Amino acid sequence: MPAAALKSKPLPTQSTVQHPVLLDLPYAPVVKHTLPPGRPREWYVTHNRRLKAMRLAIALLDSGVYMPNQARNETIRSTAEVIGVHPPSDTTCHMVRALMRYSR
Repeated sequence: MPAAALKSKPLPTQSTVQHPVLLDLPYAPVVKHTLPPGRPREWYVTHNRRLKAMRLAIALLDSGVYMPNQARNETIRSTAEVIGVHPPSDTTCHMVRALMRYSR
């Protein structure tokens, strides 16, 4: 039997499926919840810093900065100004670069 006959059929994609694939459009942001009370202040500071670092890393990736060595503190701070968040500290800039490094 030829090898081509043993090949299984490819999975259906958007162009070959009989019924259209439903996408979650339009995008709606997740409902924000209040942070849990009773934690130490440092927990809230770290949590908010991580959220800010994620926002900045996403904005940098969207703007074409893909490598951590391209994201100097000045670049990250100018991106923060563009997206409308307060200028990040050196610690947050370091966290942004770490997120970009480990996303690969």
